[in-house]
Amino acid sequence: MTRVVVLGAGMIGAACARELALAGFAVTVVDRSGPAAGTTAHGEGNVLVSDKGPGPELELAKLSRELWPAILDGDPNASAAEWDPKGGIVVATTAEGADALAEFAEGQRKAGVTTDELDPDALAAAEPHLTRGVTMAVYYPEDAQVQPAGAATALLAAAVRAGAELRTGCEVLGAVRHGGRITGVRTSAGTIEGDAVVNAAGPWSGEVARRLGVRLDVRPRRGEVLVTAPMPPTVFHKVYDADYVGAVGSAAEDLQASAVVEATRGGTILLGSSRRRVGFDDRIRPEVLSVIAAKALRLFPMLAGVPVIRAYGGFRPFVPDHLPVIGADPELDGLWHATGHEGAGIGLSAGTAAVLRDLMLGHAPAIDAAPFRADRPAVQSEGENL
Repeated sequence: MTRVVVLGAGMIGAACARELALAGFAVTVVDRSGPAAGTTAHGEGNVLVSDKGPGPELELAKLSRELWPAILDGDPNASAAEWDPKGGIVVATTAEGADALAEFAEGQRKAGVTTDELDPDALAAAEPHLTRGVTMAVYYPEDAQVQPAGAATALLAAAVRAGAELRTGCEVLGAVRHGGRITGVRTSAGTIEGDAVVNAAGPWSGEVARRLGVRLDVRPRRGEVLVTAPMPPTVFHKVYDADYVGAVGSAAEDLQASAVVEATRGGTILLGSSRRRVGFDDRIRPEVLSVIAAKALRLFPMLAGVPVIRAYGGFRPFVPDHLPVIGADPELDGLWHATGHEGAGIGLSAGTAAVLRDLMLGHAPAIDAAPFRADRPAVQSEGENL
């Protein structure tokens, strides 16, 4: 039986561990802290097609959206994932924004995404508390949400039931090599042998790659979220300003922010989002939270008097060309990568795991995996982590 060591117990690592274990690999999941303790615990749980234009990432998102319900169906821990196919609504608040949103939605429609333009009456019925200063609104029925830590834990539990082993408190220190091939990893808790190693360490994937002796330009990009006190049903879809798409696609190092508002099953409302290139500086910046709150209030003015009970931030794995890295390392035989999803890892995890499984088995994936290869210039450049 082929032994695979998966580095990272977040959402991507959990999804990969599950698929590989079910495919018959002997899987060991290694994490320096605990399950879902890093990026996964500091996100919103988005499973989106609405924010991706035509291209490889959208195809991966569509595959993932198709797989998620099947993965959770019948799983004894599925309730922890809090799967909610609520749909998303993207709004523009200017004439220019409406033109850009209309063009973007038309491109997605041609790529197979279901998009429905909402007139003012339909929008008011869907989101009665949303500002009426909207110039265009598009409904995406395929958008969904999960509770990220719960979903990752469910996937890890499924991997363990399929025979995987989870080892926490193991920090990767280096590679064990034999004849130009990786045959295990050295960790703070000893050596773990394997016939293959999967680097699924999220924002730390670049550093992990360096410790394993290869190049991978994956960098941290920070985001923050505000959480309100629990409320009666107020926001019924994931609602965001069309500016969000631009913020996602920007490579700028300064603050990129847009309004993203959605409720959780517990009644709290999540307010996002921000994106900043600040390395691994984990300080919460009040000025960033202020920008997030102001943008959210423009969409939902009735939130002005609602208490904010906490704020949290986390790091996302940023790649300069904004595409995940899925596939074999070009330099070290036996090393594979599944990383670089930035803020979309929760939603893209199911498809990523399926693609990686097929590649490792020598099968043709359901979508073209070539755009995600690890030897492309964007991830082999001189990065900040090298």
